[in-house]
Amino acid sequence: MLNLPGKIIELFNPFAPVFHGETTWEKAKELVVGTILTPGKRTVSAALRVMGLKADANYAKYHHVLNRAVWSSLAVAQTLQIKTWYREATPLVFGIDETIERRRGAKISARGIYRDPVRSSKSHFVKTSGLRWMSVMLMVHIPWAERIWGLPVLSALAPSERYYQAKGRQAKSLIERGKQLIMQIRRWLPDHPLVFVGDSTYAALDLLSACQKLTNPVTFVTRLRLDAALYDPAPPYAGKGRPRKKGKRLPKHYLDADTTTWTSVDLCWYDGQKRTMEIASDSAVWFHYGKPAVPIRWDLLRDPQDQYEPGCLLSTDPLVSPEQIVEWFVTRWQMEVTFEETRRHLGLETQRQWSDKAIDRTTPALLGLFSWITLVAHALQLAGHAILPRQSAWYSKTLPTFSDALALVRFQLWACLPTFLTSGSEPDMIKVPRDFAALLIETLAYAA
Repeated sequence: MLNLPGKIIELFNPFAPVFHGETTWEKAKELVVGTILTPGKRTVSAALRVMGLKADANYAKYHHVLNRAVWSSLAVAQTLQIKTWYREATPLVFGIDETIERRRGAKISARGIYRDPVRSSKSHFVKTSGLRWMSVMLMVHIPWAERIWGLPVLSALAPSERYYQAKGRQAKSLIERGKQLIMQIRRWLPDHPLVFVGDSTYAALDLLSACQKLTNPVTFVTRLRLDAALYDPAPPYAGKGRPRKKGKRLPKHYLDADTTTWTSVDLCWYDGQKRTMEIASDSAVWFHYGKPAVPIRWDLLRDPQDQYEPGCLLSTDPLVSPEQIVEWFVTRWQMEVTFEETRRHLGLETQRQWSDKAIDRTTPALLGLFSWITLVAHALQLAGHAILPRQSAWYSKTLPTFSDALALVRFQLWACLPTFLTSGSEPDMIKVPRDFAALLIETLAYAA
């Protein structure tokens, strides 16, 4: 049985009911602790080595936690979002986006060939083989980091079209899958005001209309095409024929039009600093034949210093202020930061499971581990453990980042008894046991 610090146990315990059987739960905790402590690849074997279990002949039982045991990833995500839910935040702002987990292997049935957004540019197209994941993150202001972080709470695999063809099923689009995730969050939080922020992928009338038609509507903020067909609201129903969905077609609003009225405002920008931008905003109805009519507020945005390309944003809540729409949309960039931090510090893309069940569980677990470690670091900070940024003579760091939060959690775990077992007969022993020293040296020697 693991001998862990009290604050970590408090954040472990809410997940215990999700796992059926105490044995599975104990193995799951060992894998989580091993994944946090191990550097480099986040495989089950690496987690067992750092936990001092490399001589366990029954190592396969730890693989069974991922590919065979009975537990629900959705229940884990629900427990995690409850822990990351800041009740004082009104509304709660969620980001939704996709990332590609670069993987190869004939047995990985859901993989496909996608554009690599990290390695590609406007003039250079790079394809990669991998798995496409859609993730919903809660945008939370972290006090000790003095900035907003994206904390993953719900992630789902979006298989390739080839996967559906092999199964003889119709492929599910990103819009349909994104709608499922949004509705799931709304079911978990039926009464709380929710805002979702996404890129232009989610600028789809079906999705936006579904968010508006909920009993408790969800506000969605995304990009709007500059050539979108916008109309006046529909006139009052005259009582004859089918009610109109839209009014008169609005003229196109070009960035250099003389009739556009621009307002200069100071906004919280991507770097966390205030930036002066120019905004033109109004309400309208976005309509396309064969699709539902969606009333929106559009924001035309341009940079007077010409450092950023002009663009247009929309909100499904026409009553939201233009400044608020922009500030919500800017927080979406933190999702890219979370994806990169998870790859760099938690070994995303280094796992080697190939069974469908293990794949469905492992990547969402690593993304969720980012949120859980942040929660643990925050609890430790409130308990008096300072989260200090790592300093060096050649690099001055003023505020902690995720690597510093991870280091604090690792220090707390390494400070436990060497074998991570319950207290022995000599709890006040000062000398470092030889086996523990060998384990540390081996871990550092093979660090990537």
